[in-house]
Amino acid sequence: MRTFIVLAVAALSLGACANARDTRMAEGAGIGGIGGAIIGGAASNSVGGAVVGGVAGAAVGAVVADATRPRRGSRYCYYSNTLERRVCRYR
Repeated sequence: MRTFIVLAVAALSLGACANARDTRMAEGAGIGGIGGAIIGGAASNSVGGAVVGGVAGAAVGAVVADATRPRRGSRYCYYSNTLERRVCRYR
């Protein structure tokens, strides 16, 4: 039951990502956290090492995912009378 609750909370928190950048960072944190937990647990042969490795891996994964995201080229913005706000498009 505990495993189900943890997986449900993780799925809901990842589902709450607002945009592509947040989603990319969450996926990077998840992949880094899993990898860090495996490496930390194997290196120290303890649960504490796995936790520390998972936290460190999640932080590094999120930073690397954000730093390596694709950048867009130029953009142009205009005011839309229909939407009554500024709209920007990327080329």
